[in-house]
Amino acid sequence: MEGRDLVRAVDVVVVGGGIVGMTCAVALGRRGARVRVVTADVPARTTSWLAAAVWYPVGIGGDHRVLTFARETFEVFAEQAARGTPGVSMIDTRMLHRRPSPADPWWSAAVPGFAADTAEEPFTGAWRFSVPMVEMPVYLPWLREQAANLGVHVRAKTVASLAEIADDADAVVNATGLAARTLCGDRTVRPVRGQVIRASNPGLTASVRDEDNPGGHTYVHPRRHDVIVGGTFEPGIADTAPSPDTARAIWTRACELVPELRQADVLDHHVGLRPVRERGPRVELDRRLVPGRTIVHNYGHGGAGITLAWGSARETAALIERTSEPEPESSRALG
Repeated sequence: MEGRDLVRAVDVVVVGGGIVGMTCAVALGRRGARVRVVTADVPARTTSWLAAAVWYPVGIGGDHRVLTFARETFEVFAEQAARGTPGVSMIDTRMLHRRPSPADPWWSAAVPGFAADTAEEPFTGAWRFSVPMVEMPVYLPWLREQAANLGVHVRAKTVASLAEIADDADAVVNATGLAARTLCGDRTVRPVRGQVIRASNPGLTASVRDEDNPGGHTYVHPRRHDVIVGGTFEPGIADTAPSPDTARAIWTRACELVPELRQADVLDHHVGLRPVRERGPRVELDRRLVPGRTIVHNYGHGGAGITLAWGSARETAALIERTSEPEPESSRALG
């Protein structure tokens, strides 16, 4: 990620201060760009802050590019966990099946030690693996500190259009998540509502998933001092008020899955809106949205912002690097 400097130092404005935007800011800053971040929300109000934040490709398909992003991000977080980066650790995980055991998932190629396992009824089997866990209330402030150390300035501002800031930089990175629906007219982006519970940790150390539960997606992700319990996956619903009925259903399913949870105390309830895009994440150069200006889009990660952040940031930096390279002499002569 800390490759050579950009061919020439470029001024970049990153729009969006969640995990995708701030990772782009750090990746670009490390490569010599002059970076500013414009964000409508303080960290605690971003969707990233509410994420359970276990590396896992929720709600996205597995083409070659997405697998590359996922693999590169896994490697960065695993390295960060090994060196004690605040908020990052590796967690043992079991994904339980209620149907005949499926083939290994596409993303298993990015996970060292992925293996099939047995399971007791009502489950037919399981996948067992270890992946990065990222505690966003710890990691996102750390990431902002890294950005500040690179000279990145973060400004609170609501942007009505990307054109209004395009004149202030050589390139604009659009890492706006759901707001991309209006900022670049991408109507394939839609919210997918996720409700979770934060509870005290009664001593759990492993993550468990039961995605085929008849009552809905069920997962238990223990962190150092608490547990994130979920959840829901509700396409097209933008209501961010926690539902008491939904919370009770989530808690019942989770306690059946992990009985030790009955010893925990419910601390609070949260709802986040995953920015899902029909065709998957959009990470590409756009010279048409604002004529004469360079826009690099990096949005539509669904529930996999953590899973794809560093890989898509690397691609974003590479796209901006290519636009900064001087035109060959031969090309100029022909012009």
